[in-house]
Amino acid sequence: MSQPKQHPFDRLSPDMILDAIEAQGFDIDGRVSALNSYENRVYQIGITDKEPLIAKFYRPHRWSLLQIQEEHEFSFQLQEHDIPVVTPIKNKQGQSVFNHSDFKFALFPRKGGHAPELDYQDNLAIMGRTLARVHNVGAELSYKHRPQLNAQNFGYHAISYIEQHFIPFEHRTAYVNTCGEIMAIIEQKLKGANNIRVHGDLHIGNILMRNDIPYLVDFDDSRSAPAIQDIWMLLSGEPHEQEIQLQKIIAAYAEFRDFPYQELSMIESLRSLRLIHYTAWLAKRWEDPAFPPAFPWFNSHNFWSQHLLDLQHQLEALNETTSSVKAMAE
Repeated sequence: MSQPKQHPFDRLSPDMILDAIEAQGFDIDGRVSALNSYENRVYQIGITDKEPLIAKFYRPHRWSLLQIQEEHEFSFQLQEHDIPVVTPIKNKQGQSVFNHSDFKFALFPRKGGHAPELDYQDNLAIMGRTLARVHNVGAELSYKHRPQLNAQNFGYHAISYIEQHFIPFEHRTAYVNTCGEIMAIIEQKLKGANNIRVHGDLHIGNILMRNDIPYLVDFDDSRSAPAIQDIWMLLSGEPHEQEIQLQKIIAAYAEFRDFPYQELSMIESLRSLRLIHYTAWLAKRWEDPAFPPAFPWFNSHNFWSQHLLDLQHQLEALNETTSSVKAMAE
């Protein structure tokens, strides 16, 4: 009888975690609490007579040392401009990425807060002003090592993996044909995009609101992308509701940076890429033992049927030209 395949994270025992933190000079008290994270492994670590720390152990073979360092450097630059971000802790040598038993990891201060209610009072305006300042810094320099969010990296690579390794045979033709139509539109929409350093994954779970200040956390997916990538993910609800939300963000954003009106037509393309990429992300991680219990609905007949419907809806959205977007772009 063959032994089950071991995942790299299986080696990450509590003792190994504590040894890694202690090796960085911290007086640990033995407490380790796993936090909600799947791409990486994140833990709260008890420190004797001090506030706990947050330790992030990076998924092996995903990011290189240079790519992680670039992400950290971006967050440090934001902090230097008094933009509320949670940055990694540096040691006396100025290092923020550490190694232990073939794992790269970083340490962060624990930050209290709650996910913002983006339809409440001035939170959308607060986010608009914050993102304008983030993008001003993001546009100052370019990433040299981290990838772009584009049709190739987020679209074609994901589609190819699903087609070759994961999707049930009966759905394959419809999936490939629909994705082909979607990608033809996306390539045109994103052609010539002005890519800057952005957060890249700015859902409300990566925003900690504290005393009306939105602290941005987890820059793990930071890439070069159009600025609108950090904006569209703040929108929710029906189209008319999203239009109202967007107008609030635009007015506040424009206080610190010219709003990229030309990128409004990219929103549905970026939304489509996220849908395609997310499915491939789940598929590629399915051998990680943390994933099947956390996403039990994935890879079922119902999932793939619904996914094809979602792709069809996105194709329809991509083919629509709304008067509201035209009006705002003029």
